[in-house]
Amino acid sequence: MSIIAELKNRRAIRDYVAREVEDEKIKTLLEAATWAPNDRMREPWGFYVIKGEAKKRYEELATVYLQERFPTKPHLVESSLKVLKTTPVHIVVTADMVPGDEEASQDNEYAVCCAIHSMWLAAKELGLGFVWRTRGVGLVHDERMHQFIGSPENKKIIGNLFIGYPDDEALKKMKAPARTSFEEKTVWL
Repeated sequence: MSIIAELKNRRAIRDYVAREVEDEKIKTLLEAATWAPNDRMREPWGFYVIKGEAKKRYEELATVYLQERFPTKPHLVESSLKVLKTTPVHIVVTADMVPGDEEASQDNEYAVCCAIHSMWLAAKELGLGFVWRTRGVGLVHDERMHQFIGSPENKKIIGNLFIGYPDDEALKKMKAPARTSFEEKTVWL
């Protein structure tokens, strides 16, 4: 399949079967990320793979977070935790922050976004489902997640990747998203 076709067919997969993702496939995703473009070859990404015992601790942390954030929405808490618990592996991705150089720090964030997108496309080739979480159950903007991964200095969390083998029944129910034509979003100068 062509790259353009792959881009058009990429989907956020949130429903997984009960099957562990092999370490070799995780390593392939991580390697794919390292080929992303990045300013001055700073290679500003960091990866924190969460599975096994760490995943159980993450589930506990997310439960507390969601109950605090949505005390009047138990259904939302429950559905978010279901997705979390059925996801076999999570990868928290960080960008290096350059003290005193806001522009370099921003460039690093952009590079990490490219790295995550590279992982997303590679996941499809490996038969894996993938969704990039930036809010809610991903805890990307919560200080507790930064502490959970060891409070690395000068690192900003850009995303929490949920990865697993897609549930075929859920895939069959997915609809192709409608996209606004580039023509409505483009100005030729």
